[in-house]
Amino acid sequence: MVETPVVAEVGRFAEVLASRGLRLRRGALQTLQINVGRRCNQACRHCHVDAAPWRTEMLDEATYVRLAGWITEHRPEVVDLTGGAPELSEFFRPLVRVSRQAGSRVIDRNNLTILSEPGFGDLAGYLASEEVEVIASLPCYSAENVNRQRGNGVFERSIDGLRALNAVGYGTRLPLHLVYNPLGAKLPGPQGELEAEYKEELGRKFGIRFDRLLTITNQPIARFAEDLRARGQLAEYLEVIANAFNPATVEGLMCRSTLSVGYRGELYDCDFNQMLGLGLETGGAAVRHLWEVTPAELEGRPVATGGHCFACTAGCGSSCTGQLG
Repeated sequence: MVETPVVAEVGRFAEVLASRGLRLRRGALQTLQINVGRRCNQACRHCHVDAAPWRTEMLDEATYVRLAGWITEHRPEVVDLTGGAPELSEFFRPLVRVSRQAGSRVIDRNNLTILSEPGFGDLAGYLASEEVEVIASLPCYSAENVNRQRGNGVFERSIDGLRALNAVGYGTRLPLHLVYNPLGAKLPGPQGELEAEYKEELGRKFGIRFDRLLTITNQPIARFAEDLRARGQLAEYLEVIANAFNPATVEGLMCRSTLSVGYRGELYDCDFNQMLGLGLETGGAAVRHLWEVTPAELEGRPVATGGHCFACTAGCGSSCTGQLG
């Protein structure tokens, strides 16, 4: 794969922060986000993970045991499971179980079509039984746009997945949030307005219920960056997100309270840094894996940044929990 220009621009974001008198350091750990691997039943054009059905990199048993031990000992407030499609990991349900036993709130980053894959017919009921919070990706309420971004038939299967989740209590007694990603080289629109449109369209046409819509700016890395490059739009998009820098978003960036863990147990400030190989800033002490650090030791460490960080600070801001302000 051709190197993405944001890696070469590693100093630009730091320079912008410095010029505004801002510092980006980790605060108290709230969310442990575990990327269990790259395998997915889809291959979306905007995917920053480059996930696909043919990827083989996945969490193994030895790493699972160490992650489970750390969760049991340190009891993070939130354990956020992502991928790929995290449910494809043989350790997805064990991670849910050990996290719930530790008292953690568990999030499943669900692509909705996994619910209709062979062998996953009980998934919706299982998630409900464990009271797992579901954050489901549905980049638009239009069948044409979703299928263009994610593949033919994905919209229809996504609606079926939402209905399955609604049937077991999601969107009413259990939390169900949807994720919106814009098409092309642009920022998402206002989250509140888009949420109202989603609820109107999905409710009227399909009877779908959900709690919140989370708008997430597409990251100029991996497959999305390659798509932009092929269209001759990558440099333009990098300028769009840089020029939209909003200093008010820095305080709420997810890298301050979230720790990203790779399928081998390695550490990053966020899932985007993980995909670029930008490891945790160590401040002189080498820390490579989750089991080599405690939450207290993370607090105050500088965050590793690059040009891609402008995506999270553009406009109203963007994080795994949606718009920042």
